Parts: sequence; C-alpha cells; structure tokens
Amino acid sequence: MDGITVVREGSGPEVLLVHGGAGPRTTWGAIAPLADRWTLAHVHRRGYPPSPPPRAGQDFEVDARDLAPLLVDRPHVVAHSYGVLGALIAAAAAPGGVRSLTLIEPPLNHLVPGDPEVARLERIGDAVLTHGMDVDPADLREFLHLVGAPIGDGPFPESVIAGVRRAHGSRPTSEARPRLDAIRDAGVPVLVASGGHAAAFERICDALADALGGERSVHPGAGHFVAAAPGFTERFEAFLRGSAAGGPRLRG
Repeated sequence: MDGITVVREGSGPEVLLVHGGAGPRTTWGAIAPLADRWTLAHVHRRGYPPSPPPRAGQDFEVDARDLAPLLVDRPHVVAHSYGVLGALIAAAAAPGGVRSLTLIEPPLNHLVPGDPEVARLERIGDAVLTHGMDVDPADLREFLHLVGAPIGDGPFPESVIAGVRRAHGSRPTSEARPRLDAIRDAGVPVLVASGGHAAAFERICDALADALGGERSVHPGAGHFVAAAPGFTERFEAFLRGSAAGGPRLRG
C-alpha cells in the first residue's frame, strides 16, 4: 500500500499529530502557534487527501502500520478520537519509539464495563460506522452531537454527510484492544485530555489515565475538539516540556 502523507511545519522537537474522524486542520488548527517552538507533523490518515484512500473502510490496525515507520525518530505523539486507537497500537508495539503520548477522548469503551452511558456511546458509535447514513436518525444525530459535528436542528450540512459516508464501513471501535500494559511498563509519559462535555468520555479518559499511569486534564469549551479549548495549548506544551525534561507527572 502507498504510504500516507505527513505535512510538517515549524521547527524544534517533532510532535506527531494523528487526527480522528475530522481532518487535521479541523482537529489541530488551534495549536498552530506551537510551530514557533515545535515541529508539528500533521498525519493525514487514509481517506484524507493527500493520503490515498483505504482499500476498505477506516481501520485502526492499518493506521498503526502506517504510523510505525514515523516513530523512528521518537516523536511526541498526539492523537484524537478514532486516531488514538492506531496510535496506541503502534506505541505498544514500539514504546521506545514514543517520547510521550497525548490522548484525547478515545472510544475505548471497554475500559468502563457496565456503565450505561459508555455502553450507549459504543452502541451508537459502532452503528454509525457500520450503517452510515442508514442508521437510526435519532442515534445518528446524538452521535454527531457527541463528536462535535457542526449540526443544528435542521438538515445536516453536506460536509457532515460526507464525513459520515467516509466513516461508513470503518472497523468498529469495540474491536480495539491496544496493549496498554506495554506502554505503562515502558514508562512512557502520558497525558489524557477531555472536554468535560460528555460523561461517557470523561469516564473513559479517567480509566485510560489510570491504566497508563498518566496525567489527566479536562478542558471545557470546545466539546470533542479538546485541542481548541481554552487553556489546552498551554497545558499541552507544559506536558511536552516536562516529558522532554523527565519531569514529574501531574494530575488535574
């Protein structure tokens, strides 16, 4: 398979940015000023031009294989939503290739068994990936609201419909079981961030931070697109600097 495209800007230590269902510009635009001090390496996952389309639907295992060669220079890795799954699989296979991990609202629902809100997030999320625009309309609207799609009460914008169609046929998130123990045992510094907008995501992020022995941060104000929330860029950069210096892990 042809390789994916990575667009780099800035100078300094490399920060590898792995988007989820939305593209790189939407996901990471708010942290662009960091390019003054860091090299921001924008990964374009398969199906997001200029990278080639996937042979089938989106697949976190394919994402992991695409990311593996990008860990040779030991970047800081930042991943959002569906993109976290491939990033964690790649990091678990080669934890020495990751300087730090910042993980934003991933759909790792299995980490919170028995929670009804997390179970619902998994059910409607997997339904959208499996059935696309043919899913129950109420479930589709609920899911799109949770993941920050720009929708109102009326018809969906064409851009949102295109995003649902691109996600249609993706590998369900419920199948992802990254080896978190390999990352924790390697001592990789981890920051898990959320937006304080949905109880299910908060509980998943709490469980993930506990499983990885990582730092935990909550940034309300931008919904699922936490990188755009007030205070995130400052907290994130402090984490990067602390990771590079081998500083203490913080919570809060």
